[in-house]
Amino acid sequence: MKQASRSTQARINIAIDGPAGAGKSTVARHVARELSYVYIDTGAMYRAVALHMNRRGISPDEPERATEEMKQLQVELIPGDDRQSILLNGEDVTELIRTPEVSLQASKFAQIALIRETLVHMQRQLAERKGTVMDGRDIGTHVLPHAEQKWFLTATVEERARRRYVEWQGKEQITMEQLIKDIAERDHQDATRAISPLKQADDAMLLDTTYMSIDEIVQRMVKQANSILDGE
Repeated sequence: MKQASRSTQARINIAIDGPAGAGKSTVARHVARELSYVYIDTGAMYRAVALHMNRRGISPDEPERATEEMKQLQVELIPGDDRQSILLNGEDVTELIRTPEVSLQASKFAQIALIRETLVHMQRQLAERKGTVMDGRDIGTHVLPHAEQKWFLTATVEERARRRYVEWQGKEQITMEQLIKDIAERDHQDATRAISPLKQADDAMLLDTTYMSIDEIVQRMVKQANSILDGE
């Protein structure tokens, strides 16, 4: 059941971090809907950048070219009631960024300093008025270190691959074996990158979602958010 909307003064920011396929985006959308908050999918912003660079023939191994291209790039996030839209220089690329190739490239381009700095600045601006649910890899540790509520979601590699397989059925020709390999590679990239590596914030609550339903996760988060708002 959707919660009654609260005033701006009574709102908080919720940071949800975790590896690929842990359920961050799905859970974040539902939590935002329950609390009448704005959902911000930071991963989609990096995916949009990766899509643009791929179109321009720019590799993550060419940081200087990517940096120059980023200076001319406009990425916009348009919040909606159930989902957000991502505009790339005015083009709606919301559906085009949901592919295995773009997903893997996004993590690589995220390691380029100017790209990360530009998008983090945008993300912080979006959260200034509170009442946001933001998911990503470094939200609780870097983007919103003072978020009132922080979660770190995880699940086994096999379960995360299964979720991606279900999500991409009918869209991409990819095997479970390849997905497991891709997710393991993405985990390594995220955990070892020099800029804002994936790690659990010291004050974040760890939640293994392997055997949990979406509703179970969402209700736990909403209950915790309301406890914070009520001063409990």
